[in-house]
Amino acid sequence: MTKATELREMSDEQLVLTLKEAAESLFRMRIQAQTERLDAPSELRKQRRLIARVKTIQTQRAAAAAKL
Repeated sequence: MTKATELREMSDEQLVLTLKEAAESLFRMRIQAQTERLDAPSELRKQRRLIARVKTIQTQRAAAAAKL
């Protein structure tokens, strides 16, 4: 699990890649949840929270850049 401090150390490009990978993973898990049992249903929540963390950091960076 990626912590917010680790995400803040990433560059903008790395954050975009992390967001894309997390969204794809969440999509695959949702499909799998509908067609069969998930091995770890808690992974859905973890992926949603990771996506939210990345988006929050991106928003904070955009707001900081707008102030400059």
